[in-house]
Amino acid sequence: MSIALTRRSTAGFALRWLWITPLVLVAALIAGTAIGETPIPVDTILKVLANQLLGADYAVDRIDAGIIWNYRLSRAVVAACCGTSLALAGVVLQALLRNPLADPYLMGISAGASTGAVAVAVAGIGAGALSLSLGAFVGALLAFGIVVMLAHAANSGVGGGRGVQAAGAIILAGIAGSQLFNALTAFIITKSASAEQARGIMFWLMGNLSGVRWADATLAVPAALFGLLVCLWHRRSLDAFTFGADSAASMGIAVRPVRGMLIIAMALVTAVMVSIVGAIGFVGLVIPHAMRFIVGSRHTRLVPATALAGAVFLIGSDILSRVLVSGQVLPIGVITSLIGAPAFALILVRGKRS
Repeated sequence: MSIALTRRSTAGFALRWLWITPLVLVAALIAGTAIGETPIPVDTILKVLANQLLGADYAVDRIDAGIIWNYRLSRAVVAACCGTSLALAGVVLQALLRNPLADPYLMGISAGASTGAVAVAVAGIGAGALSLSLGAFVGALLAFGIVVMLAHAANSGVGGGRGVQAAGAIILAGIAGSQLFNALTAFIITKSASAEQARGIMFWLMGNLSGVRWADATLAVPAALFGLLVCLWHRRSLDAFTFGADSAASMGIAVRPVRGMLIIAMALVTAVMVSIVGAIGFVGLVIPHAMRFIVGSRHTRLVPATALAGAVFLIGSDILSRVLVSGQVLPIGVITSLIGAPAFALILVRGKRS
């Protein structure tokens, strides 16, 4: 009886999300397009969308049409994809490592991806054979590998469930790895970049959506969908991993292949987003915890809720970055850090009390 009720509840939740998610996401995208230093009416946005997507012929000011289609809407779409990807990466890392503080930024993945992207773009590593995203992917995997090896050397119980010691080791290793790769990035910029390149890269490293266009969206959208599908496909495996690798193995899960595939998938989507917008912190930390409080820890519910909340959160952060200081656009990483740092402190305090 309880199993039937659980299945019925899960099915009802899935049906609700099937129609709630598109509505919320479309509303967030319209808000991201409408709100800015110069507000644009919603009906103008709808007319431009009808002209571009449906071939309609509404009379719209050419400047407004250019701002909506070429600047704000593409920016909002990339922000949504980036928020979804980083939030899902946080969900996966927290489940696999059994650590509530794990996210791509703290685990060094974002820093490694930044180093890889800068090495390709500025230092010319790969001699043109490596794309920016591929360089970021290699850097992300290398950084995460170093972090895991360092944590394992410091504490042989990492991933095995020795509680606070293992959790502390992986976070300290992540901080050390992030600092290492941030230093490598700074070294590459100092050695190989011109003054103009250095200014642009340093702004990009703090998270920058100002230069994104539809060409970036064609890369970000498939990456975000890929990350979402991987997480949904392995949602029950993620449930099992939250109880430890031994418990997952006892449930018939091939621990090493599944864990390796999930880590590679999350490193890939993180690298793609970093190569487009730079390193954005705290999204993968704050959003999964907020959604666990709202929908619970079952990944059947947590994954879609986190994906949607991450998209809305980063669109909202992008809006703030454009309107908070008149006449200036702040790096979006500044906004997410201003929100995420207090949340990080709250998680630390709650973890200490528990």
